[in-house]
Amino acid sequence: MSKPSLQHRVSEAVVVLGTDDVASAVAHVLHTLAVPVVLARDTTCPVLRREMSFDDALERGPVVLDGVTGRPAEALLDLVTALQGDTVPVTALALDDLLCLGVIRGIVDARMRRRAPKVDLRPFVPLAIGLGPGFEAGRNVHVAIETAPEATATILHAGATIPAHGRSALLGGAGRERFGRAPCAGMWATAHSIGDEVHAGELVGFRDETPVLAPLQGNLRGLVRHRTLVQQTMRLVEVDPRGDAAQWRGIPPRAAQIAAAVRSVIEDQTAAALEGLAWPPP
Repeated sequence: MSKPSLQHRVSEAVVVLGTDDVASAVAHVLHTLAVPVVLARDTTCPVLRREMSFDDALERGPVVLDGVTGRPAEALLDLVTALQGDTVPVTALALDDLLCLGVIRGIVDARMRRRAPKVDLRPFVPLAIGLGPGFEAGRNVHVAIETAPEATATILHAGATIPAHGRSALLGGAGRERFGRAPCAGMWATAHSIGDEVHAGELVGFRDETPVLAPLQGNLRGLVRHRTLVQQTMRLVEVDPRGDAAQWRGIPPRAAQIAAAVRSVIEDQTAAALEGLAWPPP
């Protein structure tokens, strides 16, 4: 079988906005479907669960997530070249720059900017998928997918997702209380690493000179990168209180659920195209 041309690879590419655990799970599942995929960092929000994502590729070179390698792509030419390979290119290029690739298959907005206004992505691509609050199928995306704990991975072909309400999915019985947040804007510094065991009240790092403490006893599931500028109330620390069952590497179950929903939408779109049916469905 001949190798697909570069033009074909670009026209079939899906751009996933965001590089956190959910965005990375989406990129991972699309890669396993042999869909060319580009992962684009959201520079406004640092990644918390870095060992569950491809984000660190932009800081320390290639990283492996559940058997798939993410590689940094700094320039558009790097990105185009990377689409020919067997890895997931990870970039910090903005969406406007990525649209310079030409006609691409779709965009998955996995940034989950919960209260930020959403741009209508439909004019840019044949398939626009929005994850989480603020998206409405038929208004700013073709398909929306729920990320709220009570409706995770529900696919919407019409209507809006549940508005942001501040409740977190439970992990070992802990919800919002497992996160440590920035008390104010400034530079974040920490000597800890993801996976470290911590005790409730233990010093994890400083926002400038203000200490940030571990909210619970457990293992650090999430930790914003040392020397990162952060905004007030941003999540800096996440503790997994489950002891031996704690997870801080690989794709977590909730992210896998959401990624599976994206996969279902992509597969349905592909089937519709093969049968000559309209997409999205009326």
